[in-house]
Amino acid sequence: MAKIHPFAAIRPAEEKASRIAALPYDVYNSAEARIEVEKEPLSFLCIDRPETQFPVGQDMYAPEVYQKAHDILWQMVEKGDFIRDDAPCYYIYELTMDGRTQTGIVACASIDDYVSGVIKKHENTREEKEQDRIRHVDTCSAQTGPIFLAYRTNDTINAIVNAKKAEQPVYDFTAPDQVTHRVWVISDAASVDAIRAAFDAINAIYIADGHHRCASAVKVGLKRRAEHPDYDGTEPFNEFLSVLFPDDQLHIMDYNRAVKDLNGMNAAEFLEKISAVCEVAVSEGDDHHPMEKGTFTMFLDGKWYRCAFRKEDRNPDPVEGLDVSLLQKLVLHPLLGIQDPRTDARIDFIGGIRGLSELEKRCSEDCAVAFAMYPTSIGELFDVADAGLLMPPKSTWFEPKLRSGLFIHEI
Repeated sequence: MAKIHPFAAIRPAEEKASRIAALPYDVYNSAEARIEVEKEPLSFLCIDRPETQFPVGQDMYAPEVYQKAHDILWQMVEKGDFIRDDAPCYYIYELTMDGRTQTGIVACASIDDYVSGVIKKHENTREEKEQDRIRHVDTCSAQTGPIFLAYRTNDTINAIVNAKKAEQPVYDFTAPDQVTHRVWVISDAASVDAIRAAFDAINAIYIADGHHRCASAVKVGLKRRAEHPDYDGTEPFNEFLSVLFPDDQLHIMDYNRAVKDLNGMNAAEFLEKISAVCEVAVSEGDDHHPMEKGTFTMFLDGKWYRCAFRKEDRNPDPVEGLDVSLLQKLVLHPLLGIQDPRTDARIDFIGGIRGLSELEKRCSEDCAVAFAMYPTSIGELFDVADAGLLMPPKSTWFEPKLRSGLFIHEI
């Protein structure tokens, strides 16, 4: 049973939503974040990346930087840049990108469900990456970046969402990246109770994107519990900000690989080696994307090749059978010497949103070979999480990205 609760959000004043909403903090490096904040001072990046408010060279992990995030947030609330809803609500958040729409429920999920495994993960987190968001959430006393969760589609929730979307949204804007964002507020008691009951009947929720933000929010909640041993479970720090999407609306893009060198081989020698472990042929035409699971394409020495894993190497195991796992097992490790893709500086991961031209570009600049993968499916993600297993790093790339600053959960 998943405890998915309504909450009273802090959210932008209607006329300022398009200016405040920003891509997640980890999409940008510090220099890029500074450029965005210079272009739009109200951008939520001034809170999510508060080092932008200091001179270049400032230690972004210094205590005064996190305090600046706190101060800006609550000053904006006091000025009226943000408003606070009077009562707990659910919210509908619709994103449309390239003609495809996905619609989620904005709510608070339980840290206990994360700890017990009702909310399931599919990748490990790194402590050093968690620490930044732990300090940000704890200092601000607010969760500012929603966790992207998924669930198996539910008719009751779908019916409520579709009926509400016939009404006028409270936000409706298209961001500079041409993604359209629309938001509705669900406040009537009957709909709130029906959504809560529908989630109560769902026995598994899945983290799609935001594992580090999720782990950080949970650790802050556990820290607050330790600081308040008389807690009763109703305090806001027992929950974390989420957007929950039905699985049949989600789109996972490819997550591709580029390797700096050929491990001492020339292109002809590597082509001979990979042809011994995969079926390889020159890719004809203009579209060089892999067409089905079990295949990938490769850019080597100015040419595209179509490659397929042999049937005897494919595996029914939820993790070992992933295309990214097979590539690592058959090609990256034995041929190119990439033993641990999480730490090896010779490999880079390139999100599918950048297109295959980015792989060609990298091979003209600083890489010797690139591999375009067939996207991992949402069903594969669920299978891995249900088995209590973990995917290899950089297995999934979700688009569009949820905006930060549209919903804030005070803890």
